[in-house]
This record gives sequence, C-alpha cells and structure tokens, in this order.
Amino acid sequence: MPWPLPLRWSPWGRPGMKALVTASVFVTILWNLRSFLNASKGSGEDSKHKEPLVILVWDWPSKQVPNISRDVCHELYSITGCQLTTERQLLRQADVVVFPHSRLQPGRDKLPKERLPGQNWVWVSLESPSNTRALAAWNQTFNWVMTYRQDSDIFIPYGKLVPNRSATMNIPAKTNLVSWVISNYHRTQKRAEVYKNLSRYLHVNIYGKANNKPLCKDCLLPTVSKSKFYLAFENSIHRDYITEKLWRNSLLAGTVPVVLGPPRANYEQFVPADSFIHVNDFGSLEELATFLKTMNSSRYRQFFAWQRRFSVKLYTDWRERICAICTAYPRLPRGHLYPDLQSWFNS
Repeated sequence: MPWPLPLRWSPWGRPGMKALVTASVFVTILWNLRSFLNASKGSGEDSKHKEPLVILVWDWPSKQVPNISRDVCHELYSITGCQLTTERQLLRQADVVVFPHSRLQPGRDKLPKERLPGQNWVWVSLESPSNTRALAAWNQTFNWVMTYRQDSDIFIPYGKLVPNRSATMNIPAKTNLVSWVISNYHRTQKRAEVYKNLSRYLHVNIYGKANNKPLCKDCLLPTVSKSKFYLAFENSIHRDYITEKLWRNSLLAGTVPVVLGPPRANYEQFVPADSFIHVNDFGSLEELATFLKTMNSSRYRQFFAWQRRFSVKLYTDWRERICAICTAYPRLPRGHLYPDLQSWFNS
C-alpha cells in the first residue's frame, strides 16, 4: 500500500509534538500489555484454585471401601483434575461432599455442622422411591441429586449401550425357555403377582436365595445365558428405574429380557424397541406365554440385532460414579437447594 502524499501542513513537522504523540502511543501499548499480563495471571490463579476438584465422600456407598489414595479418576477413567477422598478432616478443602442415602441416619448429628461457602452437597441413591425411607428429614439440605433418574443433576444409570463396530451377533446356546434370579420375594410386589400368573402357562427356572438356589458371582451369567428369555422384573415400578436385571442378567448374558417396570416408551429411551419384550405388550399373561413358547428361531434372532451396533457397559464401581461428578461439575447449578427431596423423588 503506497504511503499517502504529505499534506501542506502537518503537526509531525513540529519535533515537540511528534515526541509527545510517540510517547503517548508507547504508554498506551505498555498499559495494554500490563492489563493482558494481569488477566493471564488471574486466569492461572483461578485454574489453580479450581483444580484439582476435591470430592469428599462422607461415607462410602458400599461396605468395602476401595483404595482411592491415588489419582483414581485419571488412572481408571481418564478424568483429570479430580481428587476423591474419604478423609473428613479435609472437609474445609472439599468442593463437593457426597452423602449416600444408605448411610444417612435421621437427624443431622452425623453431618457437618455447616456447609462452607461455595461447597456443594450431593444426595446419592440407586434405590427406587418405594425402597427409600426418611426423605423428609433432608429438606433444604442438598444442592444436587445423583440417581438413576435421567433428570438428576448427576445421572448414574445401572448400564447403557455403547457403540461398537463388531457388526456381529453372539447368541449363546439355549437349553431352556425362561429363567429368573430372585433374592427378595414378597407376595405383595407386582412382580410376584405377574410371575405367579405367568407360571400357570409355562415353566420358569428360578434361581437365587428366594428359591434356595443362590448363584455365585461368576455363575450367574453362564447359567442365565442358557435360557431363551429372562424375567427382568423390577422390584418396584418407577420412571427410569431400570436396573441390572435388564443390563447384566439379560442383555449382557445374551438372553431376551421380558421386562416389568416403567412403560415401554421409558425403556426405549435406553435400549432399542426390538431388543426386549414388555409384559404390557400383551392383553393377558396367557398371550405372553404363548408368544414365548411359539417363537421361531428367525424371529428370536431379531431380538439380538442391537449387538451389531452396540455393546453393554455396566456401571458397578462407585469410584467411576463419583468421578462422574467432576465431569458434570462445570454445568451444574450453583446456589440451589432441594426444598422437598421426597416430593422430587416421588414425582
């Protein structure tokens, strides 16, 4: 670009004015550079303050407490900047405090006396509302909830389907029609009623403590896989309450789940519509029994089409679930308290 032609009169022709303008420009550059450096320094201090995020688990959810002294979130799940601890003396350093409902006692005598400024408390439960007691005692206590419900602040499902590229199906050899593993059998439950009526029309192989046939941890999947169908009956019926009965005992085992739980549309938010059979798909349990007994091999194989696109991922390690708080942390609401935890959970 050519330089402009000189004007007839210009202040640059005066040495004093030229020096003044040059000095002003230099001062402006220095000021902007100082502001930039200060901003960068402040950003670095913020990052240093926020990382690692300290997650204090007030009581570990399971009976056996694993070793979390190392950077387990990074080592096991590639989640950086996340420190788990069960050391209560670190309460003042904790950004988040986790309270599993199974470990809570009515009253506040075992909780911290007060919540520190900027600290967030999380209520955790994988049980259904039907099996959760004394929620009214915890109103105005927790900032976030962490459950199997999709509308939780931190969503922790029992399992999910993850994409794969195998494009193959693996259907184990079958030696019987239907099986069911049940430990806690109560006649008042919906699943007990459905089983009783269904068993009038077909035989169900029952395992578990309720039938004095407990299965060892490594025996469950090989045993269940020999059945064409599995009764994935939930102990109570609530939105999103879809447990290991579907994910592990059915899909991972390589059998077709016959589900009793929330409506079909809710299941279809988690798994393909053609991967399971819903009890409510039939006008009667006799119709369901006939459908199961008369299904041909071609129709049966269609229930496994999902295997060409997905694999089952189970969530069984509480370390993975709690590390997920760090992933969710940036998008979680601040300054929020659940005024009525029981109303939310029962909604």
